[in-house]
Amino acid sequence: MATKEMNVAIIGYKFMGKAHSQAWRDAPAFFDPGIKPALKLACGRHEDQLKAFADRWGWEETTTDWRKAVARDDIDVIDISAPTYLHHDISVAAAEAGKHIFCEKPMALDYQQARAMYEAAKVSGVTHYLNHNYRRCPAVALAKQMIQDGKLGRIFHWRGAYLQSWIIDPNFPLTWHLKKETAGSGPHHDLNSHSVDLARYLVGEINAVSALTANFIAERPVPDEADVTTFGGAVEATEMGKVTVEDAAFMLVEFENGALGSFEASRFATGRKNYNYFEIYGERGALVFDLERMNELQYYSCDDPTDSQGFRTILVTEPEHPYLSAWWPPGHIIGYQHEFVHAVVDFLAAVEKGAEIRPNFYDGMKAMQVLEAGLESARAGAKVEVAG
Repeated sequence: MATKEMNVAIIGYKFMGKAHSQAWRDAPAFFDPGIKPALKLACGRHEDQLKAFADRWGWEETTTDWRKAVARDDIDVIDISAPTYLHHDISVAAAEAGKHIFCEKPMALDYQQARAMYEAAKVSGVTHYLNHNYRRCPAVALAKQMIQDGKLGRIFHWRGAYLQSWIIDPNFPLTWHLKKETAGSGPHHDLNSHSVDLARYLVGEINAVSALTANFIAERPVPDEADVTTFGGAVEATEMGKVTVEDAAFMLVEFENGALGSFEASRFATGRKNYNYFEIYGERGALVFDLERMNELQYYSCDDPTDSQGFRTILVTEPEHPYLSAWWPPGHIIGYQHEFVHAVVDFLAAVEKGAEIRPNFYDGMKAMQVLEAGLESARAGAKVEVAG
């Protein structure tokens, strides 16, 4: 059972704030971390909404000033669930204050910010985690085990797609996600960051990138409230503002190990809600994963007899599979929120042991190099080498 308690302060209370809150709350209920997280302080800009959030999720106190949250001596962990443009300042201040950091993706607005975040955390010696939660989907973790066990042999291809459709309506408002100064980039950062992280995790480092980007709607209505809920509906056009990020980004890449890869990221894929999909092809087999069927992993083995070869479906719900011994009996599926619980459990274990957790700010910095190389390639119309 847990023998130590650490106080957590969360900064941000909307979509990711809810997902993270549930994870902090549920982790000690299903697992036995050596550290028990205490939901001490919630921070956000709008006091009424913040108070309602804190009451619902069980945060003890609230503040509208993130600097006060970081400076408090009784806070051990800073959870950054705020928009991307705030990640750098909060994380650097948290590292300098000696706080462990649990940070939502995408990591930063650009590589320079990401590098500064990594260096500050490295110097301070705190535990730092970047929440690419899909690594902690049991089926993805199983795919990693199978690759490490040689089930695929030498890997030839990665094919990834992360597709959504939530901004197709031209009357969808100009939220912070659609402005370069607050988001850094569009789906290239938001969605391709997940795909690049998974590709680095499962296949290896990326050496070179060729990319194309497109913008389909140049202007959108400016909402009265700048902090519109993610995936919110259309608003009436009282004032129009310029969209300064891409709407879709496609990449071809060369991996360090010689494999080739493709990435598709779009918020204009009609009918796709949260389609996070990848295929990996190797000399001895292949794997296919679809987040919308997240409890399944498709596996093809060249070792099967030729008269019965074909993709088989592994139902990833057995207690022998990653994380699942803590949940339900076999066949009882888990969902999106459980990945966040697994992240909290692994984060607390890393803090307790003084060990590294992945992905961390180093991984975020390396992924940002790939993403920036993609944007540079799209601008230049040429292949771009990724910095070492």
